[in-house]
Amino acid sequence: MAIPGHAQIDPLMVVEVEINSLSTADSPRISGVDQEHVEALAVVQSPLPPITVHRSTMRVIDGLHRLRAAEIRGHRKIAVKFFDGDTADAFVLAVESNVTHGLPLTTADRKSAAGRIIASHPQWSDRMIASVSGIAPGTVAEIRRRTPAERAGEASRIGHDGRVRPVNGTEGRRVASELIAQNPQLSLRQVARVASISPETVRDVRNRMMRGEDPLPQRGKRGGEGLTSAPRSGTGPTIVPDRDTVQDRTAVLKRLNADPALRFSETGRTLLRLLNIHTISADEWDEIIDKAPPHCGRIVAYLANECAEMWAEVAVRVQRKVAETA
Repeated sequence: MAIPGHAQIDPLMVVEVEINSLSTADSPRISGVDQEHVEALAVVQSPLPPITVHRSTMRVIDGLHRLRAAEIRGHRKIAVKFFDGDTADAFVLAVESNVTHGLPLTTADRKSAAGRIIASHPQWSDRMIASVSGIAPGTVAEIRRRTPAERAGEASRIGHDGRVRPVNGTEGRRVASELIAQNPQLSLRQVARVASISPETVRDVRNRMMRGEDPLPQRGKRGGEGLTSAPRSGTGPTIVPDRDTVQDRTAVLKRLNADPALRFSETGRTLLRLLNIHTISADEWDEIIDKAPPHCGRIVAYLANECAEMWAEVAVRVQRKVAETA
């Protein structure tokens, strides 16, 4: 699904506009402009790219630092591309533009913007909003839970691919499990299209079925702080954490770290080091993502996906081993 705004801008239509006719209100940057960045742009010899302006309000959507640099240079006019959508979509475009190029928005800016986009576009999925605001889908979900404007009766949301999917994926998981059982050769995307769920959810359903588990995840009751019972298999912890609770993962890993079978073997210590990496919080992940150099983005995303695939395979094989030795 295209981000609203791109189709409403003619990239070939650039006009000169009086600087004093422009508004700089409603920026996604909480702390305003970065004066050092403005001064750096002001001394650039080559022409700067046109800024983007909301035609109906004359508000600067993208290019506030370029505008201030033009003022320092003493220019009266600046090159502009006009956006013709509504105010809510103009803000979305402002956020998306400042995430993908120029001086990046801070983590606080992105979270604040995500909250506003949730209110103005509640029908968008967490992944859709995450792709625009540059934060993790899990962080968007947490912000949505705290947002009073969330529509309690909302049954479905629009994903980044433009497809409408149910908020409650129980029925989709059930359909996916039936399709996989009938034809295990179907691809993730084929099943996802029929079941109206994401390929990632189909992967989880398939992996659960391979492990002999219910394809519908059973959340633990909060009496145990999000922990659910797991089969006993010799030594080690007898609980597994709710997937979304970093504190619970940390608690379980603390018990694993004390297990002599792991502590006193080289392979055990390697496993503990790998597992401990994933106890960092969503905010820490956001910080890592923010600081990843843009020119490395594709490589980092590729390697992250490869690591996810490897961990999924590890999970399946370990579960299979547990089942065989039980």
